[in-house]
Amino acid sequence: MSVRLRDKFFPEGGKVRQVLRKINRIIHGLKPSNIKKFFCLLKNNGWKKTWNIINNNVKNGTTNTPYEIWMKLNDPTKEELEEQRKTKFKLNPKISILVPMYNTPINFFRELVHYMIDQTYSNWELCLEDGSPEKNKQIEDICKKDNRIKYHYTGKNLGIAGNTNEALKNASGDYIALLDHDDLLPVNCLYEVVKAINEDPSIEFIYTDEDKITTIDKPRFDPHFKPDFAIDTLRSNNYICHFSVFRKDLMEKLGGERSKYDGAQDYDIIIRMAEIAKNIKHIPKILYHWRVHELSTAKAGGDAKPYAFEAGITVLQDHLKRMELEGEVTHGVTLGTYKIDYKVKGKPKVTILIPNRNEAKTLKVCIQSILEKTTYEKYEIVVIENNSTEKEIFNYYKELEGKDKVKILYYPEKGFNYSKIINYGVRNTDGEYIVQLNNDTELLTPDWLEKMIGMNQREDVGAVGVKLYYPDETIQHAGTIIGIYGVAGHVFKGLYKKAHGYFARESHIQNLSAVTAACMMAKRSIYEEVGYMDEEFAVAFNDIDFCLKIIQSGKLVIYNPFIELIHYESKSRGHDNTPEKQKRFQNEIDLFDKKWGDYKKKGDPYYNVNLRLDSDQYEIKQEKVKV
Repeated sequence: MSVRLRDKFFPEGGKVRQVLRKINRIIHGLKPSNIKKFFCLLKNNGWKKTWNIINNNVKNGTTNTPYEIWMKLNDPTKEELEEQRKTKFKLNPKISILVPMYNTPINFFRELVHYMIDQTYSNWELCLEDGSPEKNKQIEDICKKDNRIKYHYTGKNLGIAGNTNEALKNASGDYIALLDHDDLLPVNCLYEVVKAINEDPSIEFIYTDEDKITTIDKPRFDPHFKPDFAIDTLRSNNYICHFSVFRKDLMEKLGGERSKYDGAQDYDIIIRMAEIAKNIKHIPKILYHWRVHELSTAKAGGDAKPYAFEAGITVLQDHLKRMELEGEVTHGVTLGTYKIDYKVKGKPKVTILIPNRNEAKTLKVCIQSILEKTTYEKYEIVVIENNSTEKEIFNYYKELEGKDKVKILYYPEKGFNYSKIINYGVRNTDGEYIVQLNNDTELLTPDWLEKMIGMNQREDVGAVGVKLYYPDETIQHAGTIIGIYGVAGHVFKGLYKKAHGYFARESHIQNLSAVTAACMMAKRSIYEEVGYMDEEFAVAFNDIDFCLKIIQSGKLVIYNPFIELIHYESKSRGHDNTPEKQKRFQNEIDLFDKKWGDYKKKGDPYYNVNLRLDSDQYEIKQEKVKV
């Protein structure tokens, strides 16, 4: 295109011209060395996210990925590694690292041993059990480099679990760790593990964050910054995975790994360890590099070992039996993830509380969707009428009077205080289970009550929340993280319904600190136990406060993305756009900080300190992180 035509159709300063200039800068930034990086970004993130990453980097004058920036700021320096080598711990436990081997690529093994020998903590042993068809002299020669390496050739393949257990027989350490024969431990890994043990000697089970690597001369990628221990998250997928370290006496008590679960043998031992360990420690640092190649489960797409995902279902079915829980285990939305539907015991009554003021059309959509789609029979809808003024809504109430499952409960006070309205509803109804439901929602999942009751019937559960969409099929709520945007925020807002965010976390059943009361179920006894909703939170943060009180009582909060509704959001309440409402909102922020400031300061245990608090998309911090 000539300069004249360009200037005619795309004038300087116009949006199209700005976009064209960005594209030009991006193309020039893609030197041959960066082409591969670009396609790796594209494969892992899709077009939209890749565009945003590159666009942000162009603005910042760099073509590095956010993770590469994080690494530059957070990977230990040479000086820090030297200080680690000089550190004298009070406790110096031996760490026995078990490595099952089979036709191990010599180049990968050479790198594995190099990283082990270079560890900044020295009291370790590498217990290798080789089940390859033939001995590899090169491997034997490499093993002779250090007397801490114990190499044993079995002459037959006993499978992953069998070879691991043979390696366990040769272990003399205080702690047992698991390492795949093609992966790498960064040189500060064992130092950080032993540091944690010195800080708390009662720790029985340790796991860390991890990333992926192809070769050591290529940039690492796909960091998995994990939450602290969460049983329902673990039942959804083996998010713990690498690097796992167990006290040896616990490993022996469990009898090591089991061949029945080969492909998911680590998932099995981790879940069994979680059943008995009283002190599980998560170190939020990248201390494991998972190798990506054609035959690894880390391979993009996750289809290298499909048998592993079937074994995962068996792991979970057997786990539920041991825990005396009844549930059906099926595959989740993505490979390697799972869904558990817990069986409903008996036919408990459910009360669905819907606060309402005016908005007849909105309420009608909500109630009709429940009546038409709900498959569970024993429920009642209780509309809590709160000072409506429009004739249309009272006409609709008259229509509802003839329906068996719907009641109108008139709230006696003036004004809007959500917590008071809900407490009034709970105290004036008799359902064993209470659902708080906004009037501006529309049900999509017919068996929603069965799914919520089944989870809530567990003794360790206090509340269950759901996945909510805006009318345009983007996410409105996929769980709530404490600390985001200063107080608390919903994560993955705006993400398209069929898209996946960070490690597809929006599609996992998981434990979280809070879920929205736009649709949330809890036992009636939970309200009584935690003192109902805090009525000082009239509008904002009352559901967050309620969930945190549940956690404080020792119960779990669960987010279940397999229960879906549309949320038209806050139609009947309006927006906080007047000075009075803004003042009230600020007062509730101050109240939240006064009440839950320590929880926020420590960091949400179901998030990760390496993830940003000024974003709801699980983005990586671009700063030095203190852990």
